[in-house]
Amino acid sequence: MYRRAGLAMAVLAMTVGGVAHAQASKDKKSSVKLPVAQAWIDVATYSGMGMPSMAGGGSPMAMLDGLFGGGGSRNTFGNTMTGTAGRWVDVTLFTRNNPNLEEASQTVPEGSKLAPSLRLVSPKIQKSPPSQDDEVVREDFEPPKGKIYLYWGCGDTARPGQPRVLDMSKAGMEDFQKFFVGRRATQRGAHLATGRPAWPNEQDARMVPDGASLVGEHAFKGQGVPDGFRFNLGAPQDLMMPIELRQRDMGGATALEWKGIPTARAYFISAMGARGGKETEMVFWSSSELPDTGTGLVDYQTNPAVDRWLKEKVLLAPEARNCSVPKGVFTGEGAMLRMIAYGSELNLVHPPRPADPKAAWEPQWATKVRVKSVANAMLGMDMADMMKKSSSESSGRDYSSLSSDRSRRDKAESGGMDGIGQGLNKLKGLFGF
Repeated sequence: MYRRAGLAMAVLAMTVGGVAHAQASKDKKSSVKLPVAQAWIDVATYSGMGMPSMAGGGSPMAMLDGLFGGGGSRNTFGNTMTGTAGRWVDVTLFTRNNPNLEEASQTVPEGSKLAPSLRLVSPKIQKSPPSQDDEVVREDFEPPKGKIYLYWGCGDTARPGQPRVLDMSKAGMEDFQKFFVGRRATQRGAHLATGRPAWPNEQDARMVPDGASLVGEHAFKGQGVPDGFRFNLGAPQDLMMPIELRQRDMGGATALEWKGIPTARAYFISAMGARGGKETEMVFWSSSELPDTGTGLVDYQTNPAVDRWLKEKVLLAPEARNCSVPKGVFTGEGAMLRMIAYGSELNLVHPPRPADPKAAWEPQWATKVRVKSVANAMLGMDMADMMKKSSSESSGRDYSSLSSDRSRRDKAESGGMDGIGQGLNKLKGLFGF
């Protein structure tokens, strides 16, 4: 739901080597080549239901994750994007010297608790068999019905002139495009592709241990990978702290508070929910001072984009510690709340480009590291308080109260989301969120 907020940004072409690729395209007259090898490292911390994430065995977070249908302690590629509570790292390696590379290794520092190395394995991706159906079935298009409301900005009450309203039964394509204009500068990161070894995988599915740190020297080795592919990561690219998000009612408004994360470059919060009634009604709210549904912002973003949006007050400053969802924006239960702390992206190219733009430049390797911390919660439900109460009980405590809250939450979600189902599904086809 938070992918592709209607933007078509040409900067997405900068997926191989970041600066190296952009400069190679910009100056065709010079002898500039793309890096021989490229690595992508995605680093993510997720906290679920507004609680700090904890990795491993018998932690309260792991127990809750299992209780609420989570995947337990299994580590699979792509967890940096799924939202599963924990700390995750995804790695992809590619070399032009060996496009069919099957295995490689990444030397990691002792502090990672995964030393001496990670085993990277190329995925076996099979193409889907062709469809045997000769007849093309066309469904009759039924325009979505209902209304969509857009609010923005922190505060006890909604700002003058809000909300923006889109009547889906009357809106044309141009109206949808104007309403869902959003910001996004997400580039390619770690991914699965044949000939590009990745971690984690079936051969090395270790979890990122509690207390692990990525600070220190990293190196890639493999057939066709240039010698000397090594670099150091500092604190800005380390696993971020979880977002400790607290919620409390303030006369109808919902006050959100959190502890600061030292390496956070900026923060952003968004929520989506449904309103009951005869018509389908969806509601979007974000912490931005400018209208934005937020569907494209709860993801990795480039440093220049984050800095620009900070100046525009689309994002909350790294010093921010609170924000309120205005009274009356969400009138029922079941609104989904997401908050992101942006880390600092790192783009390295070796050797660096010569000072003379006309000089030959043949980079041997490039690395892109992306970092974020995300909290997922139900608006108005402070799970931290629930965990404190639960922890104070005896070792034989049961989680019936949590199950009841889970049932209540599911009922609220179901009641609201069932009502917007058809309209939202049709919007997905248009906007991809």
